[in-house]
Amino acid sequence: MGEVVPLPAAEPGPEERPVLVLDLGGQYAQLIARRVRECRVYSELVPFSITPAEARARNPRALVLSGGPASVYADNAPHVDPELFELGVPTLGICYGMQLMAQELGGKVERTGISEFGKTDVVAQESELFEGLPREQTGWMSHRDSVTAPPEGSRVTAGSQAAPIAAFEDPDRKLYGVQFHPEVVHTPHGTDLLKNFLYAVAGAPPSWTAAAVIEEQVERIRAQVAGARVLCALSGGVDSAVAALLVHKAVGDQLVCVFVDHGLLRRDEATQVVETFEGHFHIPLVHVQAQDRFLARLDGVDDPEAKRKAVGEEFIRVFEEESNRLGKIRYLVQGTLYSDVIESGGDAAVAATIKSHHNVGGLPADMEMELVEPLRLLFKDEVRRVGEELGLPEQMVWRQPFPGPGLAIRIIGDVTRERLEILREADAVLQEEVRRAGLYRDLWQSFAVLPAIRSVGVQGDERTYAYPIVIRAVTSEDAMTADWARLPYDLLETISSRIINEIPAVNRVALDLTSKPPGTIEWE
Repeated sequence: MGEVVPLPAAEPGPEERPVLVLDLGGQYAQLIARRVRECRVYSELVPFSITPAEARARNPRALVLSGGPASVYADNAPHVDPELFELGVPTLGICYGMQLMAQELGGKVERTGISEFGKTDVVAQESELFEGLPREQTGWMSHRDSVTAPPEGSRVTAGSQAAPIAAFEDPDRKLYGVQFHPEVVHTPHGTDLLKNFLYAVAGAPPSWTAAAVIEEQVERIRAQVAGARVLCALSGGVDSAVAALLVHKAVGDQLVCVFVDHGLLRRDEATQVVETFEGHFHIPLVHVQAQDRFLARLDGVDDPEAKRKAVGEEFIRVFEEESNRLGKIRYLVQGTLYSDVIESGGDAAVAATIKSHHNVGGLPADMEMELVEPLRLLFKDEVRRVGEELGLPEQMVWRQPFPGPGLAIRIIGDVTRERLEILREADAVLQEEVRRAGLYRDLWQSFAVLPAIRSVGVQGDERTYAYPIVIRAVTSEDAMTADWARLPYDLLETISSRIINEIPAVNRVALDLTSKPPGTIEWE
């Protein structure tokens, strides 16, 4: 009898062996998860209260403890179960996470009276985390407490002037800590440090790619819907567009896309959506003209959150009606992203709800359809890469993020047909000039806002009584935190001049220079 040669075991998929990022309340917790994924390793953000049994059940490649604003010795400070450190899983503590590891593992954390905030010179020693990195480098610090004694069995691998213990590691127990933040762009070698941890320490292969995501999601979609028909909630943005293409790749003609023109879109967007999906991809598309219906629903509503929920619920009602008209379709596709899931209410113990809208927070409790959300595990940049892989036109792939309720929440006050037209035209001028200046891809978002107030002005020799337009433009390195963009003065002058001259109902243009908090980059 011939020798039986066992076949090699299949390498588990990226999602089967995730890197779990424990959220300890830091503003960069979600960013850590994103940075890990940028290294092509799948990660998930989980609450710090995860139990050792729950963590073990996920079979993680590694654990990462995020930063946080608390002091480890303060009352009600977040703590993890110490048995997590006994799982034998490579674990990296960042900032507060490092201090928590030190305290739980027999080290010491104290308030020394010396704080570090911002770029800090760090001197590293030869070690697994700092392999191949410069001995002298810059790290972004944000701490008042410091580790004054490392955990027993570990050795110090980096220090700064104010924090002699800026990093430690215990390779035998696979435990590592850094006081600075490797996930932020202000730490130049931070990504390299994360790669050392992920690849060399944790042995995670860089297999989380757009092609892998497509292959896995196609299988999941087919398993979920089988031979049933599927209705896609197509809004025209990159998220719903990519979700539609993924589902179409999985089930073909079982998919029917329904595009609801709620009258809250930017200029010419409805035409582009129809041409792309009907003309380019030849996907069955139902174009619902529902402008009057949404305007009626928004009549007298001026609160941004109320607008979101009103638009979201009306979306669902329209889709249910179309489903019934098309023969009672059971499944509804939405372009929900991982950031939507997190921001719409993660672990209430450490993070507040940042936004709710029709993708997650605004769904009616009595919704009849079952959701298909193929992008639910993806961040925005990952969605764009998947879209490119699927052949979505560049103009749609790189379209700036646009909120589900559209222009309704960019009108500060009541939404009327007149105000929508004014804002739509002003926004179109802004987009045209930003593109003409070659800055569109450099900006995360640029848009116009209409405060529903009129003020007296003078144009030429005449008195005017018209609306102001506020222009907001922001940059973002990570798709979550934003800073106002420094647009050239001549560009602002051109935009302002065009809006005032071409839109009689506007007599002032102002630039919004406020910076938004982490996690929310759209006008509320």
